[in-house]
Amino acid sequence: MALVPVALGATVLRERSLQQVMSAREEERRRLRRDLHDGLGPALAALSMRAEAVQELVRDEAAKRLLDEIVADAQAAVTDIRGLVDDLRPPVLDSLGLVGALRALAGGGDGRPAADGPAVLVRAPEEPPPLPAATETAAYRIAAEALANARRHAAASRMWITLEVAAGMLHLEVADDGRGIGPVRPGGVGLTAMRERAAELGGVCVVVPRPRGGTLVRATLPATEGAR
Repeated sequence: MALVPVALGATVLRERSLQQVMSAREEERRRLRRDLHDGLGPALAALSMRAEAVQELVRDEAAKRLLDEIVADAQAAVTDIRGLVDDLRPPVLDSLGLVGALRALAGGGDGRPAADGPAVLVRAPEEPPPLPAATETAAYRIAAEALANARRHAAASRMWITLEVAAGMLHLEVADDGRGIGPVRPGGVGLTAMRERAAELGGVCVVVPRPRGGTLVRATLPATEGAR
């Protein structure tokens, strides 16, 4: 009989270890993105500008061609770094924060009618408490996927994004007034990805019919390191 608590304890330890790994990875991505954006990227851009300035002083055609190659290589490297930076972490999170990023994702998030899709209202605290980088990224990605799904499939006229932090957890809801997912609709790649993003952090994400019609995506994620 004692084996059951031991097995449960081992499972909890594995889950917490996975959460710690995911959180550490995302924090390292945030640091690396900052270093690339603020350090190497500007350094290469400055190198390109200096090479262009030297071109004005050089008369030798072979030297000019070499400088042309240096400028082209530096500019290509800057483009590659920008791509790497964007892949590491959505840059809008660092520039606007999670709430600002969600508002940008929603086209302002003020609930006004939109010409190219449903009107979206964002309800969130103006200054939420500091969140782990992994939680910010997961919440943003889940919201983005939920919005994209609704815009493609729901034929909704209105959507709501609600964000709340309470008892050490972040609660995110994305709801729409569209046609709904139906009682037995199988989960697609997007729905599975949302669930997996939450599960990696020890959270949960469910997609259910909205009581008043439409679909509700509800995610609960840790708002502090080690929260469950």
